[in-house]
Amino acid sequence: MNETYYSLIATEISVQKTQVQSTVELLDGGATVPFISRYRKEATGSLDEVQIAAIRDRIEQLRALDKRRAAILKSIKEQGKLTDNLEDSINKVQTMLELEDIYLPYKPKRKTKATIAKGRGLAPLATRILEQNTGDVEEWALAYISDEKGVASVEDALQGARDIIAETVNEDANVRKSLRGLFLKKGVIVSKVFAGKEEAAAKYRDYFEWTESLAKVPSHRLLAMRRGEAEGFLSLDIKPEEEDAIEIINRIYLKGNTPSSNQVALAIKDGYKRLLKPSMETESRVNSKLVADEKSIHVFAENLHQLLLSAPLGQKPVLAIDPGFRTGCKVVCLDAQGQLVDNNTIYPNAPQNQLRAAGEIIKAYCKKHRIEAIAIGNGTASRETETFVNNLGLPSSIMVVMVSESGASIYSASEVARKEFPDKDVTVRGSVSIGRRLMDPLAELVKLDPKSIGVGQYQHDVDQTLLKKGLDDVVMSCVNSVGVELNTASSELLSFVSGVGPQLATNIVDYRNEHGAFTSRSTLKKVARFGDKAYEQAAGFLRVRESKNPLDRSAVHPEAYPIVKKMAADTGCTVEELMNNSLKLQSIKLENYKTGTIGLPTLRDILLELDKPGLDPRQTFETFSFAEGVETMEDLKTGMSLPGIITNITNFGAFVDIGVHQDGLVHISHLADKFVSNPAEVVSVQQKVQVTVLEVDLSRKRIALSMKANPFTKQANPAKKKSQKKEVKQGKEDMQHKLAMLKGKFGK
Repeated sequence: MNETYYSLIATEISVQKTQVQSTVELLDGGATVPFISRYRKEATGSLDEVQIAAIRDRIEQLRALDKRRAAILKSIKEQGKLTDNLEDSINKVQTMLELEDIYLPYKPKRKTKATIAKGRGLAPLATRILEQNTGDVEEWALAYISDEKGVASVEDALQGARDIIAETVNEDANVRKSLRGLFLKKGVIVSKVFAGKEEAAAKYRDYFEWTESLAKVPSHRLLAMRRGEAEGFLSLDIKPEEEDAIEIINRIYLKGNTPSSNQVALAIKDGYKRLLKPSMETESRVNSKLVADEKSIHVFAENLHQLLLSAPLGQKPVLAIDPGFRTGCKVVCLDAQGQLVDNNTIYPNAPQNQLRAAGEIIKAYCKKHRIEAIAIGNGTASRETETFVNNLGLPSSIMVVMVSESGASIYSASEVARKEFPDKDVTVRGSVSIGRRLMDPLAELVKLDPKSIGVGQYQHDVDQTLLKKGLDDVVMSCVNSVGVELNTASSELLSFVSGVGPQLATNIVDYRNEHGAFTSRSTLKKVARFGDKAYEQAAGFLRVRESKNPLDRSAVHPEAYPIVKKMAADTGCTVEELMNNSLKLQSIKLENYKTGTIGLPTLRDILLELDKPGLDPRQTFETFSFAEGVETMEDLKTGMSLPGIITNITNFGAFVDIGVHQDGLVHISHLADKFVSNPAEVVSVQQKVQVTVLEVDLSRKRIALSMKANPFTKQANPAKKKSQKKEVKQGKEDMQHKLAMLKGKFGK
């Protein structure tokens, strides 16, 4: 391990070198990010999950760099060209791009114009010209004319020499570094529609003639243009001004105004157009895509985190309805543990309109199964079905809740659903998923591929490996922050517990099915392949509600049980009596319980956990209702104020469900009365909001909304006017793209 990397990472994320070193050692030892963050605070100096994940990712990058560095050194050494200075330069490099720049002249090549010219013996001529001394270059070239080597004329010789110089310039690390900076700072992306494809490419109309600074282009626009290019509608070009690029190279290579300097200038121009520009454009494409991917994945991860930690209804009997028209509404009843106990199909909507029969079934189910909540999927016929249920005269204690059914159809056809309900069709499975989402969103949504949940931005266009890694981190973080009940959790949920994974999760469920409920955390050690390391990583995040040991119901790690027992003994009570007893807990002096491995940070966590053992970090569930009488887009009027729920957040705004079967868009300029640069700063997924209707386009199914207090009031302040004009301009540039997302054209 390169020790300097600890210092490098520490500087990059503003922590101490020792914190980085301890974290890397824990990660190398098989510890997970949630475990390190929660139970190894003394070792890391209380780093949080974000910092630990950043260290993990950066050390992986640097180790990949070391691996590539070793391969390059080996290659150059085998060529017999490795000098001490070159080796030193290679060892000092800290980015992959710089490493590849140094290696480029030594990289085995296919046949190029320069290699052909060198084969014809023109390398000495190129070297002489590059020196740019006075003299007649044509006279120099005469000496290299050779029928045998295929150099027929002076111009042939000079052209070959220029080819060699062009490749020399292309392989110059300083040139590439300078041009890389130019492309980064002054490069523009130019998008044009292919002639004759205007009609087919209508959804990319904004980008038919579009030029924008590459450094400033928002991630969603870059990904939109790249998708248009991939679909064959748009051509993209990334470039700075050619004169600026050539001037940079001239400053490095041109030494005067001799005839040979003119030859070098010609070679530079050719080398830039033929070699450097395509190479730099490819790099710019890769790097800008990587940045856009990271931003989009960050947005997706934030949305997913908020969705997974949505307030759960809890363990209550639920009746769930997957609404529909012609095919009817699929009804299921779930007990407090989420098990299916009844199911049926009713037809309260058109064309059947069997209101009375459907109503009797719902009423009977509510009485028979003591239903406490009704979950209705928010898809087709949802508002009509909600109205039907609300008109049944059910007890006021039964809440009626609209639930997102995004991804439910994918779950219903999955192997997980087939395994759980082998004798039920996909419609019943989908209804079960809707009901369980109300009871515990986290436990149900982990069964789905996060990409199908509907809270992402261009999730199918970004790097899928990075996306999976980022989303897996989010799911694992959420699952472990909430904790998992060992005796009721599905194998899918268990697989995200620290140290468990899919195979051990399956083994846990198999053991549970064969031997019955776990009676304690320690029983986990009897599960096949559940060794000491897995137990260390997982135990603190697993709960056993019926255990005789009260600490098994908490987030206190088993390794700290002796400390808690000593605390209880010192305060003259049992562990159970100590828990939830604020007065006794306040009397404990933590300094008395420090050990070689457990210090004050962990002891403080233990005390907080004993005060409220097993506390769910999620918010308390609150009911929500859409506006009565507003069920379709035709019911919307400009200026109307409506309640809604944030369903998705992007870099350019937020989508809001207002109960009309079509999400509306609150552009970033309308999220608040003040200027907002990041939508996530002011709104979150599943947040209840009040919005004002700005515009309704029925033909294109587009709804523009605002969350401003006075969305139609002009601002008098000159400074605000300038900001407003900027927002309006930004809005016009993005509007086609944003509104198209409402129709799913960009992969919501």
